[in-house]
Amino acid sequence: MSLCKHTVEKIGGTSMSLFGDIIRNVIIGNRKSEDLYNRIFVVSAYGGVTNMLLEDKKTGQPGIYGLFAEDGDWQDALEATRAKMIEFNRSFAELGLDQAEADDFINERLNGIKSCLEDLQQLRTFGHFQPVDFLPATREFLSAVGEAHSAFNSAKILRHHGINAEFVDLSGWRETIVGSIEDNIQRNLCILDFSKCMPIVTGYAKCAEGIMNRFDRGYSEITFSKIAVVTNAREGIIHKEFHLSTGDPKLMGIDNVKIIGNTNFDIADQLADMAMEAIHPKASKEMELRNIRIRVKNAFDPEHPGTLISKDYVSPKPRVEMICGRNDVLAVEVFDQEMVGQSGYDFHLMQSFHKFKLSYIAKNTNANTITHFVAQKSKNLDACLNDLHERFPGAEISTREVAIVSVIGSNMKIPGFLSRAAAALAANHINVLALDQCMRQVNIQFMIEREHFQKAQVALHREFVEKE
Repeated sequence: MSLCKHTVEKIGGTSMSLFGDIIRNVIIGNRKSEDLYNRIFVVSAYGGVTNMLLEDKKTGQPGIYGLFAEDGDWQDALEATRAKMIEFNRSFAELGLDQAEADDFINERLNGIKSCLEDLQQLRTFGHFQPVDFLPATREFLSAVGEAHSAFNSAKILRHHGINAEFVDLSGWRETIVGSIEDNIQRNLCILDFSKCMPIVTGYAKCAEGIMNRFDRGYSEITFSKIAVVTNAREGIIHKEFHLSTGDPKLMGIDNVKIIGNTNFDIADQLADMAMEAIHPKASKEMELRNIRIRVKNAFDPEHPGTLISKDYVSPKPRVEMICGRNDVLAVEVFDQEMVGQSGYDFHLMQSFHKFKLSYIAKNTNANTITHFVAQKSKNLDACLNDLHERFPGAEISTREVAIVSVIGSNMKIPGFLSRAAAALAANHINVLALDQCMRQVNIQFMIEREHFQKAQVALHREFVEKE
């Protein structure tokens, strides 16, 4: 195994669906043959496949897993998923993918899954086996097949193009060995010489605790991070369908945004809080501790170096790096006249949040009011609210739909920053409901009415980016 010479690179589902472009822009491009290797690629399932296997990430519409969990008609969903996967196989015929071999691979996997689900369905009728006993494992092996499909196809296509690609299946298909993610990576990857082969690795990695159980749909970036750490990579690269820019180009106008050249892991965490993940926050931590830099690149603009995320970067000049936000936020306000001066009130309030595993994006307090801003679609939100009513019968507990617009930068010690921001919003008739800023001054969050969400981003981008 090569040490510190290789990169670990992740390709997302939308990009994988356009694999011909990925070959031209990312994998081969203008590289000489000697420059093709010392790169490990971690791949996601093709766009939309994981939604069909599990449930639609945005709408919640059930896929195979959702229907199986509800004792619904999962068989038709499985066949529809099979048809979609085979359709992807057909789309890569011109790239040299052996259609029979690719179809055999996915049919073998899906037939095995179908047989397993039928057995579990039969066991369920006996009453001794409850869904809680087998649904987590079902979700795991269903999600795994998407990445296995794309990784297998990719390795075969690249071999057709003369690249010594190696299909590395971390999904644990029909394997009885169950250990940690690190064990899985060591067993399957660290036996390879990265200077002579190109590993194409499944974004799903089997482990004892269940990677889906721990990280849900963000698991492929966890795999990416773990591989970078275990193999001691010199850099991690994430290939997206866009650049990491100062704002949404569709909103601000393509000519008004700037590509962010450098930033740090702290700022990546702030972006994740705004549902604008450069990388899953739990994935970046180990890489940050090992001082492995992460580069975010646009897969369709291969000549641009992208955005480099490093441990210690701070902008030498005070500036705003990004304007972003989210409009799926609910303000949970607890108002209690007995709160003032009472020690531990917030602690008891947070016990409800902890009990129902509810995290918050921002928080405001005063003498008799505590407001937490949470994602409206958070799991167990209703149960948490009911628990708060029981814990604090004398308090007024209310909710309000709001949006958050955040101004983020590694060095925002700009004199008069807050007054400029307030003036820009006021000039556009936008009322600030609340705001949140820490003394470190790496971000400031404005809570506003949802109807002003887009207009507020445009106003702040013009003030702090376009005028600079």
